[in-house]
Amino acid sequence: MDEKKLAQLEKSLSRRKFLCDAGKFAAGAAVGISTIGLVGCSTNTAEPPKENDGEKPEAQQTAAPANQGLPEWPWPYKKLDPEKVAKRAYTYYRKGGCMYAVAGALIDEMAEVVGYPYNELPTNMYKYGGAGVAYWGTLCGSLNGASAVINMVTKDFGKIINELLTWYCEFPFPSDRYEEYCAHPGQVTTVSGSPLCHISVSKWANAAGKKIHSDEKADRCAKLSGDVAAKTVELLNAALVDGNFTPTAALNDKGEFEHCLSCHTGEESTLDNVIAKQNCLDCHDDHNK
Repeated sequence: MDEKKLAQLEKSLSRRKFLCDAGKFAAGAAVGISTIGLVGCSTNTAEPPKENDGEKPEAQQTAAPANQGLPEWPWPYKKLDPEKVAKRAYTYYRKGGCMYAVAGALIDEMAEVVGYPYNELPTNMYKYGGAGVAYWGTLCGSLNGASAVINMVTKDFGKIINELLTWYCEFPFPSDRYEEYCAHPGQVTTVSGSPLCHISVSKWANAAGKKIHSDEKADRCAKLSGDVAAKTVELLNAALVDGNFTPTAALNDKGEFEHCLSCHTGEESTLDNVIAKQNCLDCHDDHNK
């Protein structure tokens, strides 16, 4: 890129965007610019809630040091505010669905609190998981996104994800934490009994008398995304910061279907022919009765 074009860019763009675009469009220009660093040139395009607009915190402006790759896994974690993340996830849902809402909210919050490497992640990559992966109704995208972030920050991700999924199956969604600003306050709540989008959404739609492709359903899932994001923060804060994480899922993951698991699930079971932790009786008849 010649000097004339660079001058034109510098006139028409802010300094921050100029540095980013110059780095993208001209390898030669990028070499010169790299001496001062491509500050704030994150590929993350998700927008935060309005109250977070404006100048980003210093941590988010911190770019990766020159010639440094991504840090070793797991990545650093700092304590987050569950309510702040819940509101951000609620806002993000309308821009990319439930997986994007939760993963994006958590990652963008970490970009503000921690900075690098979270400010380098393109959160649009999580849009595939909406409605149970490309609308297949499988694992709820909110759980998919939350699990991805949990796995980023701890090697002991299994017990935290297990706790999150068990809680999801038992929680009456959506909560009322959004009543002051949501599109549809006072919505019906339902307990899914399953981590599957298909069951979670269908139970709610039937109980509420609403169609899947309705704005009321979209608002319900936006709230659910916020609830899952907030719960994820609570679990990570307890496990990685406060040191008071106490797993309870093991006490709750059997219940009325314990006899199903004793025959079908696990190395010690009679048949060992099923992988499952959720309630079998939501989809199957109890053949022992």
